[in-house]
Amino acid sequence: MISKLYSIPRIITRYSAIAALTLMPIISWAEVQMLDRVVVVVDDGVIMQSELDERLEQIHYNIKSQGRPTPPEDQLRKDVLDTMIVENLQLQMGQRGGVRISDQQLNEAMSRVAGQNGLSLEQFQKALEADGLSYQATREQIRREMILQQVQAGNINNKIQITDKEIENFLNSKEGSALTAVQYHLAHIFYGLDGGSEAAGMAKLKQAQAAISKGGSIDGWLKVNGANNVRGGDLGWRRTEDIPSVFSDVTPTLSVGQVSDPFATDSGIHIVQLIEKRGGSTKMIEQTKARHILLKTSAIRTDEQAQQQLSEIRQRIISGEDFAVLAKQYSEDIGSGSEGGDLGWSRKGQFVPAFEKTMEAAQPGDISQPFKSQFGWHILQVEDREMKDISNERQKNAARNYLHQGKFQEELDAWLLKIRDEAYVDIKY
Repeated sequence: MISKLYSIPRIITRYSAIAALTLMPIISWAEVQMLDRVVVVVDDGVIMQSELDERLEQIHYNIKSQGRPTPPEDQLRKDVLDTMIVENLQLQMGQRGGVRISDQQLNEAMSRVAGQNGLSLEQFQKALEADGLSYQATREQIRREMILQQVQAGNINNKIQITDKEIENFLNSKEGSALTAVQYHLAHIFYGLDGGSEAAGMAKLKQAQAAISKGGSIDGWLKVNGANNVRGGDLGWRRTEDIPSVFSDVTPTLSVGQVSDPFATDSGIHIVQLIEKRGGSTKMIEQTKARHILLKTSAIRTDEQAQQQLSEIRQRIISGEDFAVLAKQYSEDIGSGSEGGDLGWSRKGQFVPAFEKTMEAAQPGDISQPFKSQFGWHILQVEDREMKDISNERQKNAARNYLHQGKFQEELDAWLLKIRDEAYVDIKY
């Protein structure tokens, strides 16, 4: 079933209200039957019977595919309708606020959903169609879900405040320690001595180690080479205290992707691979301190003129003039020009590719040749470069996000009740 292939948090299936008329040959207009009707009026919008039927059909499909008991139909209909009313109100807010989801944003979201389930976008579309679901309808459902998320974020985020003291208290708690503790994603292969000799096990797992280290996977190797005395697989994410005792010594010594040498225990021969790692006390990154001068092109300054002027400024700096003084005089970067072109400390990924490429190639003290980015022409000077431990910063960010999520849900529940109570809702059927 498609529900096993992908997961969409909530599906919004609200289409434009269309009165469908069916005319049979040689019948009078009096016999025309209305196939849709307004079920609920919600402020300036409506919910149609067809929309409610589609949502109920989706809910029944999900319940059946998950093997859960179906609640009484009357209660299910009431709950679904209540949910649709609140969603309708939010979609109206989004429309009034100009919230739009571009096709590019939607395509990226669809690709993420497909990728999370190990499918390409084309495979995802075929999987939907194989289950009798419309790919185009699914796109529109996800578009509406994305609109809801933006409306909720816009109305809730500014109500949430996380203090430094809250973060400190959380990190000192048992829950906070568990959140930020180092975790390992492991896989392993075990060769049982009840089915073979230790020497044979060592030789077999040496072969496995070599094959997997060249870019294979433990699961892939096991599909070909697994037997009664050779088994294993993905162990998932484990905290240090949850790692099986046979792996506890070797796991911390592995780098991500590395496969251990075979090692023996009383029960057999093992190898273990560290697939991923997160958390921990140390995270080093390279950061660069730089300054720049920007000249923009315009109707009165061509590319050639901007490049030439920056070449002259660069030569003045090499001859002994102060970079910061010249940046204040010439730079057209509003943010940094008044600060002598100072960009402070930055990490990889903070600047546009052309700027970052030039900055990475420069050594401390170097003044670059003029180069062009989407903003104009630049010269830059790298003042310093160092490695920085950002583990404390990462832990605080993780704690802040965790606390924010908890407060967000509380504020969201209260806000949804408020907009529902203040809305005009007329249930017709």
